[in-house]
Amino acid sequence: MASSSRMESDGDDEAEAEAEEEEVEHFDDFTLASSWERFISDIEAVCRQWMADGPKNLLKKDAREVSEDLYKVKSELKFSAKNYCMEYYFGNKNEGKVIDWNSTLHDLQLCFGVKEFLVIAPQSASGVVLDAPEASKLLSAVAIALSNCSSLWPAFVPVHVPSRKAYIGIQNMGTVFTRRFEADHIGSQVPVKLMHLEGLYELFVSKFAYSTLDISMHLFKVHFTMKLTYRSLPHDDDIQGDDPNVTESEIDLGGDTHNRTQWDDDCPWSEWYSAEDPIKGFELVAIWSEKVVESSLEMAELENYSPHEAQNWILSPDMSSSLTDSSKGNRIGFASQLCLLLEALNLSFEAQFMEDFVSVENPGSDNLKSSMVIPPPTVIDRVLKELFHDGARFPDVAAAEHKTARAIKGAPLESLFAQFCLHSLWFGNCNIRAIAVIWIEFVREVRWCWEESQPLPLMPTTGAIDLSTCLINQKLHMLAICIERKRQLNEDFQDCIGSQDHSSPQIEEDSLDEESSSIMQTPGENFDGKRDSSPATSDDSQHSENSVSIVSTKSEDAEPTNLKPSDCIRRGSAGVAGHMMLLKSYQSMHAPFTQEAPLMTEDMHEERLHAVEAFGDSFNFSAQLEKEILASDMSAFKAANPDSVFEDFIRWHSPGDWESDDTKETGSSKSPAIEGLKADWPPQGRLSKRMSEHGNLWRKIWNDAPALPASEQKPVMDPNREGEKILHYLETVRPQQLLEQMVCTAFRASASTLNQTSYGGLKQMATKMDQLYITMTSALRPLQANPLSPGSETIEDIRRLCGVFEHVEKLLAIAASLHRKFLQAPRLSEAIFSDCCSFYFPRMGTSSSGDNAQKEFDKKQPVGAHERLVVSNMFTPPTANQSWRKVLSLGNLLNGHEPILREIIFSKRDKISGNHYAARTPTIYQEEVETYRMYTCGTSNDLRVALSVVSCD
Repeated sequence: MASSSRMESDGDDEAEAEAEEEEVEHFDDFTLASSWERFISDIEAVCRQWMADGPKNLLKKDAREVSEDLYKVKSELKFSAKNYCMEYYFGNKNEGKVIDWNSTLHDLQLCFGVKEFLVIAPQSASGVVLDAPEASKLLSAVAIALSNCSSLWPAFVPVHVPSRKAYIGIQNMGTVFTRRFEADHIGSQVPVKLMHLEGLYELFVSKFAYSTLDISMHLFKVHFTMKLTYRSLPHDDDIQGDDPNVTESEIDLGGDTHNRTQWDDDCPWSEWYSAEDPIKGFELVAIWSEKVVESSLEMAELENYSPHEAQNWILSPDMSSSLTDSSKGNRIGFASQLCLLLEALNLSFEAQFMEDFVSVENPGSDNLKSSMVIPPPTVIDRVLKELFHDGARFPDVAAAEHKTARAIKGAPLESLFAQFCLHSLWFGNCNIRAIAVIWIEFVREVRWCWEESQPLPLMPTTGAIDLSTCLINQKLHMLAICIERKRQLNEDFQDCIGSQDHSSPQIEEDSLDEESSSIMQTPGENFDGKRDSSPATSDDSQHSENSVSIVSTKSEDAEPTNLKPSDCIRRGSAGVAGHMMLLKSYQSMHAPFTQEAPLMTEDMHEERLHAVEAFGDSFNFSAQLEKEILASDMSAFKAANPDSVFEDFIRWHSPGDWESDDTKETGSSKSPAIEGLKADWPPQGRLSKRMSEHGNLWRKIWNDAPALPASEQKPVMDPNREGEKILHYLETVRPQQLLEQMVCTAFRASASTLNQTSYGGLKQMATKMDQLYITMTSALRPLQANPLSPGSETIEDIRRLCGVFEHVEKLLAIAASLHRKFLQAPRLSEAIFSDCCSFYFPRMGTSSSGDNAQKEFDKKQPVGAHERLVVSNMFTPPTANQSWRKVLSLGNLLNGHEPILREIIFSKRDKISGNHYAARTPTIYQEEVETYRMYTCGTSNDLRVALSVVSCD
């Protein structure tokens, strides 16, 4: 119905009369029209509005996205007391021809080769028209409305029952031709003839050939294209290890390689848990490009073709649904256990000692006992056995740690405490009571190692304490060193008791020098300073004899008394200290073996720092703190240089406190033979101001220090005392302090374990790991700075970190699975993983509500010619247990696998001019038109057929 605009006038009666007359003139009276005519008018009005808006304006209004480049708008209509919904499907780019096998096509686009179309259906539970007359009347109404609009949109009506996916449709192709559509589905008892290409070909030909002809004896030019879909068998059917690195000899030796049943047996996390393969299988699409077939015999031959002869291969992974399911308990991994450890940290504030969580006298432990289960003693024994008895066999994987792992104040992955934390994650579901039990037993085992002087597994017995690690790891490292030194002292004591004979002084001195190398620093010291990195040369070793070398040539500038050989015995010398000479004796200065500086953990450094702050930052007090070390070095220096003075020690130990005189003169009448030896003697210079002060503490220590080599000195660090202090700390550590260190270490160790995963050249995965370590460092830093308080925001931050960790863990499983499957086709693994990152990472951890969250992963990748062999090998021939499942019937087998879906498009094209459709045809139709088109989609159990026919009306 047309409407006219009202004219705006201020009271002109004549103008109003003309306006009323104009309205009457353009008014269409529908009072005598039927309801069906009104229904056609309503459809026409909606279609005109959609045509006027066009795709761009519809996208701005209320269009909804159906798939990639396919949108729809809808309108509700009413006819004969029934409500209908009419939907218009369109694309943003409607130019060009429909691509037959585009994966984003709508079902009707694929069946009938259309681009934009209308669908009208009743608003009912089934959404289809069950009555044939009603369907015909409904389709006629739409066809008339579209004809009135001069629209060429095809229109469809769903009929029968939803499971049949049946449609009827019509399209006005202009003034002469009309295309009609029909689709239906056979759900069971498919005729055997229609299971084969030959029968389907004859079915299509029968739609246009005369019924009296023998189709098999005549030639008909039919355009044919086919798409076959193959699906690999589930991995749980037959996962025989196919690792190319496993040799036959390993299998023959009776290893457990042949017993592998999990896909991730060679992944680093398999020691702790078994992950579901995120890639359940693959779907391979093989596409034969369009070709002309002239007989049913050709179709029979095509059925025997190998999929390798198809022009295009497209691969898509079948991804596990657990990747986007974030419900608790759905997936077991490091992330889930770290969340439980965080809950244990939250409960650790309720007690003063770890024993309180398992003590029967603790009144608050009843609730804990009822909800938290402790594993049986056999499990505890197994864990302790793996840590302390089998632990020595753990590989050294320090190189596998990420470059930024040290920024997290935890224990290294290969350390004892890190392994304890990883075991705790899986012990008793990581509840606080279970952790308390395993910690108490862990400390008891550590004490046994101490008391029995047994090496502490997985801990180095040398080296400096790494203060970047957590305090417990520092304590265990220091305890391992104490155990080793305690053992050496016991061995030395036993050797002394068993030795009754005394050798000559020279032999005794040699033996002392040899013994010193085991408990003191080796000759790898810089003789110009206190310590050095180069060993003593053979020439240097000659100076460590029991007597000092005698220089026969006298110096003009030296006093004769200073040039006399010393009667004292040199002991504990590590070699000559460069070209330095003693001040009061014309002898080379020797660097002594010295005791190592006492080891200190982080808390010991803090105690010393607090003491300095309390007593002031004076030089004398700082020296007092270092008195034992200084006295030991002075005694060793005196033993190595019997004729040395305090100034000699300062020149060697603290060169900055010796001010050399650069203006000294050297005589020109010196003998050339000895000029190189005595040119710099005696050394000219003086002590610094602080060393020359009256009452200097260093000089007092020098005067009191006896001449003893390091091998005869009392150890600076008492291993017995320090070991007991460490055990006391471990036995009395506060629960929250223990759990804080466990959280940091567990995150670091878990990430380092995952970082060992082999995923090839997937740069995106490496980037995700880098980002994870940065996030962990930031989130865990508050645990290193200040003690936590109950209800701290830090715990919530770490809980969010667990979510990030879970996302990366899932992506890593995808990367590992792809790498193992595409070792010989890295491009495919990189392309598929890139699609997975784009699709899954934004969805991981989000709720399942919303349209976007419901979408399944449907990304596909083309397979290159050189990659086909790798892909086809994934479709392993079915075993005897698998072959009974289906009766092979479709042909085109891939390694014994029949296609799970076969789709075919038959088409026949004719030139309209001069054929039986029309004697006179407009010029616009002098080109080929697809007069017949049949789409079939089926398996051995069902078949769907969609037919479109062009006719002249």
